[in-house]
Amino acid sequence: MEFNQQLYKKRQRSNAIGLTLSLGAMVLGLFVLLWILSVLLSNGFAALDWNMFTQSTPAPGSEGGGLANAIVGSLMMVGFTVLVSTPIGVLAGVYLAEYSGQSKTAELTRFVTDIMLSAPSIVLGLFVYAIAVATVGNFSGWAGSLALSLIAVPVVVRTTENMLRLVPGSLREAAFALGAPRWKVSTMVTLRAARSGVMTGLLLAVARISGETAPLLFTALNNQFFSTNMNAPMANLPVVIFQFALSPYENWVRLAWGGALLITLSVLILNVVARVFLREKNRV
Repeated sequence: MEFNQQLYKKRQRSNAIGLTLSLGAMVLGLFVLLWILSVLLSNGFAALDWNMFTQSTPAPGSEGGGLANAIVGSLMMVGFTVLVSTPIGVLAGVYLAEYSGQSKTAELTRFVTDIMLSAPSIVLGLFVYAIAVATVGNFSGWAGSLALSLIAVPVVVRTTENMLRLVPGSLREAAFALGAPRWKVSTMVTLRAARSGVMTGLLLAVARISGETAPLLFTALNNQFFSTNMNAPMANLPVVIFQFALSPYENWVRLAWGGALLITLSVLILNVVARVFLREKNRV
């Protein structure tokens, strides 16, 4: 009896120590996060004005300026990335979940997808630089979109596959019992049932690529002027923030804070929308 009480007290002490350490780690993490957000919000909102959305990035030593060219460039490259990664990622996810089973092709596809998910973005940027920039001889928005697509596609593939596997098998069996072919079952039944989860994966992929800097440094580079030519170097928010934050010019640093706030707010909105879609999926 005495031995059991000692063991119980020992477990209580261990539980108290573990709980204290966990709470301390949580408080520390929240403190650092809130500290970063407070600094970002205070400096970012102070930098927001109408010129940021209407004027291009300023030349060194000049006053004023904005981020219009960088905002448009980022929207264009992310838009083309979505157009490329959505059909490829969704179709690959459907194949892995509905057709492949445990075949060697499926295992190889999953293996490559996992490698691309864990690969540093700068490595993917260097790969695109070697095949699409060095061979052509110039940086371009197309190369930037290609680099971002290599980051987004694996996210869409794995999310689509996982969401399709969560669809109850009874839905497939009912469709097959009605005489529907496999391709119609995949597109009209399972994919429609998992559309909220697939949309969540797409939004998370967009949030992932919105702030990527390293791949664009080696592919799209930057452009001080307003340009919608995807065949030439293109301004984008991550690279502009990186360059302006390290500059000695006060207005450049101010614009860097404003750009960082824009990216943070856009990623926050995308994550909130993704959670809403996922919540609807769980309700269904």
